[in-house]
Amino acid sequence: MTLNILVAVAWPYANSHIHVGNITGSYLPADIYARYHRLLGNRVLMVSGSDAHGTPVTVRADAENTTPLAVYQKFHASFLELFQKMGISYDLFTSTHTKNHFKVSQTIFTSLQKNGNLYTQKETQWYAPSQKRFLPDRYVEGTCYICGYNNARGDQCDQCGTLLDATQLIDPRSKVDGSTPELRETEHFYLDLGKLQKVVVDFLRQKESYWRPNVLRQSLGQILANDLHGRAITRDLDWGIPLPEEGWEGKCLYVWFEAVIGYLSAAIEWSAIHNQPDAWYDWWVNPDARSYYFIGKDNIPFHAVIWPAQLAGAGEWFCQLFDGKSGLSLNLPYDVPANEFMNMEGQKISGSRNWAVWGLDFLSRYDPDPLRYYLTANMPEGKDTDWDWQDFFNKNNNELVATWGNLSHRVLSFAYKHWEGHIPVPGELRAEDQEVLATVETGFKNVSEQLNAVHLRSALLEAMRLATEINKYLDVTAPWMAIKTDKDAAAKSVFTALKAIDSLKIMLAPFLPFTCEKLNQYLGYTQPIFGDQTTCPIQDELGTHSVLQYDETKATGKWMPSQLEPGKPLSQPFPLYKKLEESIVEEERSRLGKPS
Repeated sequence: MTLNILVAVAWPYANSHIHVGNITGSYLPADIYARYHRLLGNRVLMVSGSDAHGTPVTVRADAENTTPLAVYQKFHASFLELFQKMGISYDLFTSTHTKNHFKVSQTIFTSLQKNGNLYTQKETQWYAPSQKRFLPDRYVEGTCYICGYNNARGDQCDQCGTLLDATQLIDPRSKVDGSTPELRETEHFYLDLGKLQKVVVDFLRQKESYWRPNVLRQSLGQILANDLHGRAITRDLDWGIPLPEEGWEGKCLYVWFEAVIGYLSAAIEWSAIHNQPDAWYDWWVNPDARSYYFIGKDNIPFHAVIWPAQLAGAGEWFCQLFDGKSGLSLNLPYDVPANEFMNMEGQKISGSRNWAVWGLDFLSRYDPDPLRYYLTANMPEGKDTDWDWQDFFNKNNNELVATWGNLSHRVLSFAYKHWEGHIPVPGELRAEDQEVLATVETGFKNVSEQLNAVHLRSALLEAMRLATEINKYLDVTAPWMAIKTDKDAAAKSVFTALKAIDSLKIMLAPFLPFTCEKLNQYLGYTQPIFGDQTTCPIQDELGTHSVLQYDETKATGKWMPSQLEPGKPLSQPFPLYKKLEESIVEEERSRLGKPS
């Protein structure tokens, strides 16, 4: 049965370039998972976009004496460039600064209000006299009142992961100018999380058998330890989505509330772009659809607790208000396979100290698939991991090049040379040939099991193990020696190895799409495994914004064993990967911590 798979990917704040920790945390795992399901023949919708309204955007605009719009547009363009070069195959990468997103977010707000899940309350909030304005929570830093971390943000502590009440921060200070703010009264709308707690707990109980322990610990575990309380969803801001309420001018929807709505608004935008206005229902209302949210661990509470509360709290009102369809509720997350953090050479990644490997900078010197390989092999699925340049060098040369790259290149080059550019005609295969092909065929099941469970490191490890098995088979059958005395025997070995490589090409394609497509061409296929990505401008009332789109109409890849036929022509093969010089280790380490 064909499944509708929504791949919802964390929205990057449009205030900074993307580093490898971000890529391995959410963007790459989402792409691997989406590509796998496309090969299975499932209907995949992979969406995300730039978080244009986050307070980090306004913080940077203030620091650079420019506008939030200019900051967002600058970094949004860099995201599009990076994702294309990395092969992150979004069906739509858009932005929260669109008329469509404004409408969808405001409709969620009104739906929650209609269902009685919002309330208003006067509160005290930090106000900076030196700036003559209320400070959003992310503009306030101080000491966490839970764990004592002295650089906690007003909304969340990065040390203990707790969602914080900014007014309780110890020794608060303005992030903008370091001044001490004072508490003043203002009024806001609140999401009644206490009222929605039971539905959220019941929802999370259904996930205990397959959600990752770290996700359950930061969602169900925290709720059971501390009940949910109302949380303000508006702020005194002039950059963001205005409230759809008269008398509330000068207040916008809080970014943590509206950014997650982007998963829904992006699906609706995708449907409109493709002139299928109701298509988004296939992923958002169809009860058999599955939605997977790929995020970092710092976003777990927002996606595993608050977003389900927003969706459940909106109930049937959203579809009724949005397009007049009654009796329909929005799907809650099927899975939230959040990753832990990747550190850098034994230290926490820090953009301000330039202690990071930035995606576009990396790709100015290296190819994308070696990066995708290393980040998957070192993916922080269950615990924090560490980017180490020596380890990157070793994995590139000793695994990617030596195990897989050399295997595919030497077999194709040998076949191209000795069978005049064609796949050998083997005749009846021997027992050892059939055995290795059966082993590789079983690999589809084994790799699938790991991918279905979003165990991407294990899936890659299993595929590479199969490459090792093919190398062992060639060591035994030694066609390079047999060609001198028994070309028929050599033909059987080479044909078998080519079929095995052809199968591995499909298993590795979600991880290594660029080089697997090259291999696809070398093996004589004329149709691509995957589709293409393009950037195009979209016009609405807020102006023109560029989006990244994926077109799968020409994709032909299928998750199945090789269909390679004897006698078919091959193309001239070339090495898939570059062997690196060890000097790159110290060269790259010397870049860390220096001004960019």
